[in-house]
Amino acid sequence: MQKIWHNCHVVTMQDGHYHMIHHAAIVSHQQRIVWIGESAALTGMAEAQWIDLAGAWVTPGLIDCHTHSVFGGNRSIEFEQRLEGMSYAEIAAQGGGIASTVRATRAASAAELYQSARKRIIQLLNEGVTALEIKSGYGLDLDNEAKMLRVIRQLAADLAVDIQATCLAAHALPPEYQHRADDYIAMVCQEMLPRLHAEGLIDAVDAFCEHLAFSPSQVQRVFACAQALGLPVKIHAEQLSAQHGASLAARYQALSADHLEYLTEQDAQAMAKAGTVAVLLPGAFYFLRESKLPDIAALQRHGVKIALSTDLNPGTSPVLSIRLIMNMASTLFKLTPEQVLAGVTLHAAQALGLQDSHGSLEVGKFADFIAWDIDHPAEIVYWLGGDLNKRVIYHGEERSASSL
Repeated sequence: MQKIWHNCHVVTMQDGHYHMIHHAAIVSHQQRIVWIGESAALTGMAEAQWIDLAGAWVTPGLIDCHTHSVFGGNRSIEFEQRLEGMSYAEIAAQGGGIASTVRATRAASAAELYQSARKRIIQLLNEGVTALEIKSGYGLDLDNEAKMLRVIRQLAADLAVDIQATCLAAHALPPEYQHRADDYIAMVCQEMLPRLHAEGLIDAVDAFCEHLAFSPSQVQRVFACAQALGLPVKIHAEQLSAQHGASLAARYQALSADHLEYLTEQDAQAMAKAGTVAVLLPGAFYFLRESKLPDIAALQRHGVKIALSTDLNPGTSPVLSIRLIMNMASTLFKLTPEQVLAGVTLHAAQALGLQDSHGSLEVGKFADFIAWDIDHPAEIVYWLGGDLNKRVIYHGEERSASSL
């Protein structure tokens, strides 16, 4: 039976803009939107199920397109140590930093990783997230990367949210490969990616291109392997220095380049030509107390789509709220509420290659939307903290606590 969601106002986010429809209705059938427009234009729908949204403002479901939600342990003690004056080098020398998360992730069972990640993801779902990406990258060997990716697939099967799994084996150098980065990249390309792909565990491949991670030439080897396997690529780039990783990714038609504090004009031009989305991560910018802002003007000047995400991870962005990220994007990066909403809907969908089925309210796309008890869409970005009253519809069904 068709469902008619009515007595509401809609922002479709088609083309990344509000496109407001007042006194609107959305008709869904078998998980998809089959009609959207003004309620007065509806005819011949007597047999449908009518659902009153009580004057709510309706937006597409939110999309968190860059997370590291699956990991062992946390690094709250290191957070405290930094605030007490210990340097990153001192923390790393005592076995901290990403190495500590790798140890904890390797030591954790799949069940333990699943349960801890599920708790974090539910925080995002409670805010209206209906699709998200989760990266591996804390296993850094075949068995543990596979363990992480299987957990991601299980979360996708169990929760009322669409989850994309990204292999980030080229995240950091594991301790057993110290001073042998080229050998590790060879193992990733020759053994890890082919086997994980053959098991059906990977939707995309990511790499960290940075002076403290992997060089552009090493990342290029990973991308060439992914391309040969038919997998799309993404990149962590220009977070701490200008390595032109974003331009490299654009040459491989990357879905997205993420972070981008040290983006250059050349990078922005390359991304625009390739259609690569810029994923900005204000949580990491804030948590690390960075002062180098991404060149948003260059991105906008060249027409690069801008997405936003929590970057949920244990070390640099322990963010459990996408709405907090939305406010940070406005206050720190000076994006308008409309631009921010596009960044967590349509542009985030584009960063995952899901723009044909997610990210805006259009006929043929999944019926994923949120009915907010607010007076204007800007309120979603405006309010800091708390839980705005809302109803979340996922694939045409109202999401309840029992589905989480």
